[in-house]
Amino acid sequence: MCWCRSFCFLFLYLFIVEYQVFGKNGSGLPFHLSDEKIVSLRKLLDQKLQRELDLAMSRNKTWARLLAKRKMAVGVVDLSDSLNVRFARINGDVMMYAASLPKLAVLLAAMQSFEDGSLQETEAYSDDLRIMISRSDNGAASRMIDVLGFKKIEAVLSNPHYQLYDPKSGGGLWVGKRYAKKSKRYPDPLMGLSHGATVTQVCRYYYLLAMGKLVNRHRSEQMLEMLVDPEIHHKFVSIFDQVSPEAKLYRKSGTWKQFHSDSVMIWGPEWRRYIVVALVEDVNGEQILRDLIPAVDGIMKSISQNAP
Repeated sequence: MCWCRSFCFLFLYLFIVEYQVFGKNGSGLPFHLSDEKIVSLRKLLDQKLQRELDLAMSRNKTWARLLAKRKMAVGVVDLSDSLNVRFARINGDVMMYAASLPKLAVLLAAMQSFEDGSLQETEAYSDDLRIMISRSDNGAASRMIDVLGFKKIEAVLSNPHYQLYDPKSGGGLWVGKRYAKKSKRYPDPLMGLSHGATVTQVCRYYYLLAMGKLVNRHRSEQMLEMLVDPEIHHKFVSIFDQVSPEAKLYRKSGTWKQFHSDSVMIWGPEWRRYIVVALVEDVNGEQILRDLIPAVDGIMKSISQNAP
């Protein structure tokens, strides 16, 4: 009886440890780091990763041309070591039209509102948030925008704790219009965009999410559950389905006319744990985003193999 009780206590202890380390979904996300260890991505810029990214982008004439014209932006965050996060970007503070990608901002504003009590958390709202992300459902996004209001969304994005929209750094994530053809606009003050983003601020969004710092750990876990296993398999996801089908993907993309955007936090085995965000203004943007992933994946593998 004593042995059995000791075994049960040991099992319970190991379960608690595993939960704390790997999270309830077994992915290891969000990380367990204190607030003091969370810093601005701009302070995590890594020269080696930046050189590799610059070189890879320069080898493709189409990418190089678009980057030079500020019609393409790319950001990468290495999460393979939570205590040694590395960041690189090109045109990181160039704000571009991002279509449905800024629905990420609606998700955060809703979670913040649930937490501060300004919006009651209901099953209907949770369902809308889930399909807004996984299926990019415009009706669900518009309903959530209606209940939140543009000023609430702006206040959350501009909150110093998040700094996801910062006029001093080129702007960032912005939602200023319902996802409907006829709707009033609440454009961002810098670029006049209805749905905008910069790769630096979207990378920061995922970085804070990975650290469990979007609202709090509980809300970050909820957001991760809504972002994982996207139902739309195009752009980045179509390539990751081939190169790493076993990996978990936390993703949101956007498409409207010649504007294409994608963002993903990939959580696979060993070195394949990183964030990649890209914005493109080009009629061939879909294919450009597909072609981008093998290049970025190669960089991350090389960086990992050559790490000290």
